[in-house]
Amino acid sequence: MHDDGRYDDPRVTGSTGDPVSRETDYPSWAPDGPPRGRSTRPPDRDAAARPDGVAPEPPAPRVTFDGPRPGNSPGGRATPIRRNASTLARFESPVPQQPIPDSVPGSTPESVPVTDTSASPAGSHGAAAAKAAYVSRETPTREEDDPPLAMEAMRAVQILNPSGEVTMPRPERTRVMCVANQKGGVGKTTTTVNLAVALALHGNRVLVVDLDPQGNASTGLNVPHHTGVPDVYDCLINSVPLEEVAQGVEGIPNLWCVPATIDLAGAEIELVSVVARESRLSRAIDAYPGQFDYVFIDCPPSLGLLTVNALVAAQEVLIPIQCEYYALEGLNQLINNINLVRQHLNPKLDVSTILLTMYDRRTRLADAVEQDVRNHFGDKVLQAVIPRNVRVSEAPSYGQSVMTYDPGSRGATSYFEAAQEIAERGVKEPVNRNA
Repeated sequence: MHDDGRYDDPRVTGSTGDPVSRETDYPSWAPDGPPRGRSTRPPDRDAAARPDGVAPEPPAPRVTFDGPRPGNSPGGRATPIRRNASTLARFESPVPQQPIPDSVPGSTPESVPVTDTSASPAGSHGAAAAKAAYVSRETPTREEDDPPLAMEAMRAVQILNPSGEVTMPRPERTRVMCVANQKGGVGKTTTTVNLAVALALHGNRVLVVDLDPQGNASTGLNVPHHTGVPDVYDCLINSVPLEEVAQGVEGIPNLWCVPATIDLAGAEIELVSVVARESRLSRAIDAYPGQFDYVFIDCPPSLGLLTVNALVAAQEVLIPIQCEYYALEGLNQLINNINLVRQHLNPKLDVSTILLTMYDRRTRLADAVEQDVRNHFGDKVLQAVIPRNVRVSEAPSYGQSVMTYDPGSRGATSYFEAAQEIAERGVKEPVNRNA
């Protein structure tokens, strides 16, 4: 049976009564009723009695039937047809909408429509208030207004500092920092290289001493360290001046590096019979004619004579800690060795900085290690945390630090924040050491 919207279809029942539409919203409706858009309901008598004096919302526009439908009524009777609402909307003049109140109870900003103020001058104030309160979900926030590539470019410019106008605070005296941890693979060399580059790009004079026989710091700074190149071994064993060994880093004017070759692997044995074997590196740094703001010493993953030389030459110890359980196991032994050096060889030595590296925020273990380290060392732990980032691992294969390889990456941004925090701490607590 064909359903054309009436309860009684005269084609089936043969009824000649007036059809009743499903869309009829009150009983007094009739086909020959009043014109469209005008209601025949009596006024609400209880509106005046209401406390707010507001009449109820007018009924929704009804769908009307007019005009005969040819060949569809028995006995020649004209059957009303139903027009589509969209068709009527094209031929009828728009009806002014009621102003939207400032707050509609039980509604959300998405459910409140925004009216056209030009069609209802009397309700312009309410419509303007509704427009001001309406916020689309598609509207980007201030942080999301710029695309990701633009944000990455801004970070890259901030880190590379091509103009040289932005500078980090410079300490009053030279800060000699030893990057030590007998646990291997915690990020000592990566931390040394990236912190040195970040400080050098922002106006500080930095010297990196590669004291690891593997020579990874020399590789990360693209400094030649093959056999036959003057290196730190000549300074420790043959008393060669440090300025004759130091090499400038290409592309970074304020950065120098003392490389390490495979010859340094035998220095542990040769230093046993040398007089004042623990202070050989300290004398070489003190005899350097130039003045540096920072001297970073990259230590090997051991507690031998090379690490002891670095602890004696330094004033501060920077300990990178991997956010895993094994990195915490040997930390107690390292602190005990630092205390022994402080008591007998270098009273100025202090553990000044703890840096959390290889942080994986997806694991509970990383968060637990971070909380344990912060509870034990307190303010010595930097607020900047180095996350796991593939760009940090890729950079040495190109002979670069992550600061120059991909300055917009998360790894570069984290190391930049760590360097800035170290520089600010050095200004608040000046180091009393002669250059």
